[in-house]
Amino acid sequence: MKKWVTAVVSVTVVGTLAVPALPQPAAADRGVVDLWKSIKPLTTVASAMNTGAHPDDEHSAALAYVSLGQGVDTYSVIANRGEGGQNEIGSELGNALGIIRTRELQEASKITNVTLANLSTKLDDAIYDFGFSKSPEETLKKWGETVAYQRLVREIREKRPDVLIPAFLNEESTHGHHRAINVLTVRAFKDAGNPAIFPEQLKEGLAVWQPKKLYLPANDKDYSVALPTGDYSEIYGASYVQLGEESRFMHKSQGMGRHVDEGPKDTYYKLAGLNGTESNKEAQSDSLFKGISFTFADLAQELETKGKDNKIVKDLKTLQKDADEVIAAYPNFVKVAREVHEMKADVQSAIGNVQKSSLEASVKTDLLHRLSVKTGQLDKASQEASSVTVKVKPETGELVAGQKVKVAVTAHSGGRVGLSDLALKLNVPDGWTAKPTGEVTFKKLGYNETAKAEYEVTVPAKSDDFNPYAAPLLSADVTYTAYGTQAGVHATADNAVAVLPATSLTLSPEAAVFNTLKPEEAVSVKVTARSYAPGASKTTVSLQAPEGWTIEPASQEVSFAAKNETKAIEFSVKAPKSVKPGKFNIAAVAKENGKDSSRTVQVITYPHLGTTYYVKPANLAIEAFDLKVANDLKVGYVSSGFDNIDAVLRQVGVNVTNLDAKAIQFGDLSQYDTIVLGIRAYAFRPELIPSNQRLLDYAKNGGNLVVQYHKPEDKWSPTLAPYPIKIGTPLIQWRVTDENSKVTMLAPEHPIFNTPNKITDADWQNWIQDRSAYNPAEWGKEYTELISNGDPGEKEFTGTFLSANYGKGTYTYSSLVWYREMPSLVPGSIRMFVNMISLKQ
Repeated sequence: MKKWVTAVVSVTVVGTLAVPALPQPAAADRGVVDLWKSIKPLTTVASAMNTGAHPDDEHSAALAYVSLGQGVDTYSVIANRGEGGQNEIGSELGNALGIIRTRELQEASKITNVTLANLSTKLDDAIYDFGFSKSPEETLKKWGETVAYQRLVREIREKRPDVLIPAFLNEESTHGHHRAINVLTVRAFKDAGNPAIFPEQLKEGLAVWQPKKLYLPANDKDYSVALPTGDYSEIYGASYVQLGEESRFMHKSQGMGRHVDEGPKDTYYKLAGLNGTESNKEAQSDSLFKGISFTFADLAQELETKGKDNKIVKDLKTLQKDADEVIAAYPNFVKVAREVHEMKADVQSAIGNVQKSSLEASVKTDLLHRLSVKTGQLDKASQEASSVTVKVKPETGELVAGQKVKVAVTAHSGGRVGLSDLALKLNVPDGWTAKPTGEVTFKKLGYNETAKAEYEVTVPAKSDDFNPYAAPLLSADVTYTAYGTQAGVHATADNAVAVLPATSLTLSPEAAVFNTLKPEEAVSVKVTARSYAPGASKTTVSLQAPEGWTIEPASQEVSFAAKNETKAIEFSVKAPKSVKPGKFNIAAVAKENGKDSSRTVQVITYPHLGTTYYVKPANLAIEAFDLKVANDLKVGYVSSGFDNIDAVLRQVGVNVTNLDAKAIQFGDLSQYDTIVLGIRAYAFRPELIPSNQRLLDYAKNGGNLVVQYHKPEDKWSPTLAPYPIKIGTPLIQWRVTDENSKVTMLAPEHPIFNTPNKITDADWQNWIQDRSAYNPAEWGKEYTELISNGDPGEKEFTGTFLSANYGKGTYTYSSLVWYREMPSLVPGSIRMFVNMISLKQ
């Protein structure tokens, strides 16, 4: 039985905001550093919000300075999940990449002690990273401007930042997503305080909020504020720029993070709005909060000046004294704990007094918000000063509907602070039950002692599949008393707790090309079934195919002896002889106890992010079209690790060998008809540049060398090509982002458009996301310009696809985004790539 040519796209994904990372190894200085990180925020009542479009858009150095250095209550609001970007740690794209980048963003935010929020709330949200955009108008149209704006205004009203900072300017040289967030943020600065804007939010209990200042990114020539982010912190043992870069290193899928030397450095901002109106009048300073109440003393003075409630003024002055005493007690853990709990009592008293006061509603709301923030910060400070560790430990994190599971909540005291009246509560979703099997309260907890509460949790018979962007399913709240006041710790499990289908079905292949030139061929579809149900189980597996297609056998019964057992079964699938080009879908279905399931579970792990799960439909996507592949075509592929093109070629019948460093440096290259360099390979394969002359000699002696796009910073130099090729800069201006834009074949008689497949205008249709990236600006006259392409209304590029004879062989450089098109089975891209690797002089 002959198999269809198939394109297997391997996706290994990582965790999300809902899944904490794996525990970090203990560090000798972690205690005192984390203690400082927890008490510094007690010294200020100010707040700031940085807005961006994608994960990695944060102003990391500024956030580190404002949050870690000044203790300001700091927020980062990011629009989408980065699904449309590139990947520098694997070949995941789309939602899989969005999950990776979301988790990286979460871990980066932990380092800078920043509270994170996303405007995108679910997989396939409307606020999606659809790829590079050249205008805010296109971005807002695709996102849904009203939805995006409503969500941003809600975040501002909930977080109530004093200072608002969009990460980018609204300039033509800037990504359209970045410009869109600037547009929304500038507008929201004025509108969040207007009760006529989204009044439904006010009916839900939110209050309007007017940020006091709006700042935009600036430079050292024209600025209002120069934040001294190069200042060195003895406690953190780094400058704030370095701390910011430490957080950026978590964005590994984007290759972020750089090593920065110690020394003075400033980050600049320009005042653009003041109390809801446009303004740029502000004397230069080193603070974003000039003229804004920064401490409890400032807040007391503000109220006192306005002749407000003297009792509240006195409370605020007391809290200022409390905060000073907490700082003075550092680094003595016991003394800090005592001062923290005294301050906590005073905050509780102040909250009661504000609630009973005659202050106007807006002032009362503002004070209660700031005091509520302090309550949470004091809980964190108490946990650090008391060295309390809380853990949530399910016996398994892989659950199915209707299952019962034991979950333990533990609290350990590693400090010398006496803890009493502990309560260990497990939180579960609505519809779940959590029944304690023993004690959940404890009178005392001494040094190096652990309290443990066990619960029996029941998952309801009807439960949704795991959502990687939702809050954790299981969490714990532990309360305790120290020095006469209560504090609390909130914790989640180290890794994801997920509700999964009882049987996961994974198809191999997951994506396939059906060659209409060979309609008689059958395909063998392998289905791997994995049981997540506890104990022994049975299921019946079948395939659902389009009308006219035949499946043999119709179904197969599978038995599992235990959880996590896997069984592989095989089906033969035949298409009707009259099958026409087009898209088709085959779904695998598991039927058990009257319920049908058609889902694949991918266990997803990255070392810097922990483990989670990605549940998606168990489908085989089929693209039917005609494809000619030269017999015995032998290709050497030099992968950068960022694409699946080699797998696609292998599955369409090309003999592909992945070349390692040894093969490139010392191997016999002449055995290959073609050698292909993956995207950005010169940047990530260090042996390539020293071996470049070997590659050029390979082409000169009769080989076909194909090079995919590079950025200038990828160690690309014009002289790497046999005839110079210079990449256009700035890069934003040298790409084609409209996947439906016009493409003109400038050399229609060239073999790339004729052998072995005849390329027509139809082959440029149904492309996804974009056309080309990082197009050349200059090239040698020896090259044939194969196409012209450009976004509507813009100049067309003619250097996107270049090919030249070189000695006895050929050299082709292409900026077309093959890495997106081919794994997505875009017919024209596969047909043309096969032609490109079949090229002979």
